[in-house]
Amino acid sequence: MPSSGPRAVLLLLPLLLLRAVLAVPLERGTPQQESPATESPVSGPALLSSQDTGLYYHRYLQEVINVLETDGHFREKLQAANAEDIKSGKLSRELDFVSHHVRTKLDELKRQEVSRLRMLLKAKMDAEQEPNVQLDHLSLLKQFEHLDPQNQHTFEARDLELLIQTATRDLAQYDAAHHEEFKRYEMLKEHERRRYLESLGEEQRKEAERELVEQQRRHREHPKVNVPGSQAQLKEVWEELDGLDPNRFNPKTFFILHDINSDGVLDEQELEALFTKELEKVYDPKNEEDDMREMEEERLRMREHVMKNVDTNQDRLVTLEEFLASTQRKEFGDTGEGWEAVLQMEQRKQEQQSQNGPAPGPEGQLKFSQDTDDAPVPAPAGDQKDVDPSEKKVPDQPPELPRLDTQHL
Repeated sequence: MPSSGPRAVLLLLPLLLLRAVLAVPLERGTPQQESPATESPVSGPALLSSQDTGLYYHRYLQEVINVLETDGHFREKLQAANAEDIKSGKLSRELDFVSHHVRTKLDELKRQEVSRLRMLLKAKMDAEQEPNVQLDHLSLLKQFEHLDPQNQHTFEARDLELLIQTATRDLAQYDAAHHEEFKRYEMLKEHERRRYLESLGEEQRKEAERELVEQQRRHREHPKVNVPGSQAQLKEVWEELDGLDPNRFNPKTFFILHDINSDGVLDEQELEALFTKELEKVYDPKNEEDDMREMEEERLRMREHVMKNVDTNQDRLVTLEEFLASTQRKEFGDTGEGWEAVLQMEQRKQEQQSQNGPAPGPEGQLKFSQDTDDAPVPAPAGDQKDVDPSEKKVPDQPPELPRLDTQHL
C-alpha cells in the first residue's frame, strides 16, 4: 500500500528508485557523471539531487523523474498508484496523457542520453582498436537496458517502463554487490596480514600473532548487542538517544520521531541510523582492533534483518502499518541471547543450505563472540589444500578474486 499523505505518495517513485542506496556508498568502479543533476523545482526530488545511486545512468534517471513530477496529470496518477503499479509498468502507460511540454523535455533528455552513450561507446572502441572503424551503434546501444534503442529520438511509455524496471532491478542487487565487495576486502586484508607475518623472524612472528589474539579478545569483550528491530533495541534508542522514559515506550511515537523527513515511511537510511548505538558497543574508531569497514558491513546486515522481517511488501520502505504489525509479533519482545545468537543461527542455516545445494544470498557472515582464540584463520581462495603449515608460502600476488559484473562503462 502507498504511504498516506499526498507528499509521501508523490515521492514514492523516486523513493523506490533512489533511496535504496543512500546509506552506505559502494565503489562500483564506474566513472562519475560529469556534473550533478539539475535540481527540479519540485521539493521531493530536489532533496535527493545531491545523492548518487552509483548507477551509470543516474543523471538520466533523476532528470526523467524531475520532469515527470512537473506534470499535473502524472502527479495525480502517481498519488493513486501503489508500488506494484510502478514496478510492473502500469504507471508507464500514463505517459501518453502528459502535457506536450513535458513530452518535449523527455524527448530531449533521451536524445542527450543516447548521445552520451554513443560517445562513451566510441571512446571505448577507440581505446580497444584502430580508429576510423565503422561501428554499428544500434547494435551496441542494445546492451543498455534502461532505454529503448530502436527509437532514439522520442521518449515513449516503453522507455519509462524500461527505466523503472532496470533501476529497480539494479538497486535490488546493491546489497549483494556490497557483500561481495566486503568479502573481497576481507580476503585482501587477510592476504596482507599473512605476507606481513611471513616477512618477520620467528620471535617477531610469534609476538605479532600473540598481539592479534589479544586484539581479537578485546574485540569480543563488549556489552550485549540487541537484535535489530527488537523491543530491547528500540527501547534503548528511545531511552538513550530520544531521552524518553523506557516504561512509556510507544511504537507509533517512536516511528514518527525517527521518520526524519516526515514522509510517512522509514527508508533504509533512517533504519540504519537506529543501529548506531548497538554498533558503538562493538566498534570504536580509536581501537586498533575495530575495523570501521566491518562496522558498516554489520550495519547493512542489521538493516537487511529488519527489512526481511518488517517490510512485508518488499518495496524497501517500512510503513507505519508494517512497523506496528512487527511490534505485535512474538519475536519483537523475545530477548533471546542477542544479535550474535541470531547470526550463529543464520550461519547454521546457510551451512545446511550449502550442503543441500547452492545457498542463496551473500556469503561471509560477520561473527562477534563465536570466534575462539585458537580458531584457524581462513586461507584465501585457492589456498585450501591439505599442506603442512610449515610448507605453506604466501604468494607474492593476491589471489584471483571475484569481480562485480556491473556491465558499466
